[in-house]
Amino acid sequence: MGLPASPEIAMPRTFHRGALLLALALGPWSAAAAWEMAGTKTVFVHTRDGQKQRIGTVSFTPAAGDRVAFKVALETERFTDYFLSMREFKCLNGGEEVVCHIPYPHRQPGSIAAQDLTWLEHNLLFFFKQPSDFGAKLWNGIYFQLEAGPAGLVGKPRAIDLNMIGAPPADDLPPYSPALRDDMPLTQRWIQSLSIE
Repeated sequence: MGLPASPEIAMPRTFHRGALLLALALGPWSAAAAWEMAGTKTVFVHTRDGQKQRIGTVSFTPAAGDRVAFKVALETERFTDYFLSMREFKCLNGGEEVVCHIPYPHRQPGSIAAQDLTWLEHNLLFFFKQPSDFGAKLWNGIYFQLEAGPAGLVGKPRAIDLNMIGAPPADDLPPYSPALRDDMPLTQRWIQSLSIE
């Protein structure tokens, strides 16, 4: 017959169980809060062949109210310059597919709220093209829809038409509402997901 657990041993076990239940009750944002959306985090893309490539950083700082300010900085030395449709783009070459970043060109607040990561998503817009294509294929847009995970934010690719942002929106709302994001067949894409860790 074993001895009963001492209070010193039982207490941490109870604490961890309670913390887990609290995190589950609070939902996905609690995972992001535990991960701390503060300071400088790294942006990675995850490719079909199982590679994880660092492409930049996001800096988070507290803002007014319940908002968090952010600044995305691509590490341009990790990209290749492509001159497409009379413009220069920063692109990643996956051999069978080239993926290029599109900076959001209009005014935006540069901050997010706990339940709304939309403006951060709008700063991580890309399009894909075949290596043999000479022009920018803006209708082949990729929108990474972010969700909180245990190690940070994970972005699942959705299909969008980047021609929509050729002109500024009529209001200050993010133009790519959920209704304008379509499912994307992952088996056909080189980049399968994006993460901020």
